[in-house]
Amino acid sequence: MKDADVLDSAAELPVHMENIAEQRSGPGVILLTAALSLVHMNGQATDLCKEIGQSHSSEPGDGGLPAPVHELGNEIRAMLQVRTEAKDWEQFQIRRLIGDMRRAVLLRGFGLPAHGGLEHARIIIIMEEVGRRQASSTEEAKARFNLTDREESVVRQLSKGWTNKEIALSLGITEQTVKEHIKHIMQKTKTTTRTGILVQILRT
Repeated sequence: MKDADVLDSAAELPVHMENIAEQRSGPGVILLTAALSLVHMNGQATDLCKEIGQSHSSEPGDGGLPAPVHELGNEIRAMLQVRTEAKDWEQFQIRRLIGDMRRAVLLRGFGLPAHGGLEHARIIIIMEEVGRRQASSTEEAKARFNLTDREESVVRQLSKGWTNKEIALSLGITEQTVKEHIKHIMQKTKTTTRTGILVQILRT
């Protein structure tokens, strides 16, 4: 995957944010600038942030985000300052699990570098309640894009922020096979990056 594909993916996200916001049963989505200014937050993310804020005694960070979410954004920003030419967005991801056994929330943060430098870079944070029963975005995407069962499995793992190696180990296939599946998924979703796939799945 070319660096330009990754860099251009930062520009893809704002275009589809209104569509993502319409998804009521999917994960929470927060889009930030590299300075942690809020660009967009969908309804699910708003609800989860309120719940996280109520369950954590620490003061909220800048922008009113709950402390754990703000801290994750800071870590991603630090990575963006150093790793400006990553060949894949998965190199800019950090995962955190917060909450307790009764209600845990998985945070996945991704840094999206941009050609114009750090000020044009974006940070996307995906929030999902672990174990929550909900309409599956990947199942809907399977029907919409005519994905095979194996391609749907790859998308499920991809949405968790897993690397090719982690996906391969989970599915019992080789990393090269994972790459081929992702290539086919990109063709079906008319995208050129992993982040593009994620955006399309969230739009479903």
